[in-house]
Amino acid sequence: MTPAAAGDEAHLVARAAAGDRAAFATLVQAHQGYLRKLLGRVCRGDQGRADDLAQEAFLRAWRALPQFRGEARFRTWLTRLAYSSLAAERPPVPAADEAATEVSAHDDFAPAADWRIDLNRALTTLREPERHALLLCYGADLSHSEAALVLGWPLGTLKTQLLRAKAKLREQLQVWETTP
Repeated sequence: MTPAAAGDEAHLVARAAAGDRAAFATLVQAHQGYLRKLLGRVCRGDQGRADDLAQEAFLRAWRALPQFRGEARFRTWLTRLAYSSLAAERPPVPAADEAATEVSAHDDFAPAADWRIDLNRALTTLREPERHALLLCYGADLSHSEAALVLGWPLGTLKTQLLRAKAKLREQLQVWETTP
């Protein structure tokens, strides 16, 4: 985000915190695609559940905006609210072999369809903490510190889960490595 865009967003957040619904609607429009996509991956393709969680996060954001101190980016704070909604819900997570791997034609996580399918299958085999760490740092483009804040983990725990996830994915996707 450019400094000008960050300033515009800070202005929108301040207006929304003061009760400006139009400013909040602009924030929702700016972040809903990101949040829905991230939660869709976290929910293993259950887009209905992801949409419900995103809606709950935006509702929580509207209610809590007057207390938002701006110590983190708005996106990071919003992601933390979404993860709080997820933690409050916590339905049983299907086992990796039972999980459906839905690949959308609009999924831009990887350039080729075959790669996306294999990657999504590999993601379902990760333990939940590993998957969350990976999705937040690489799928949501949060820094390690921001991802740790969202998950409520110490920074070292986040880095450990991320290293484990990357090692497991590297092992499972080694057939995609180019050979000389």
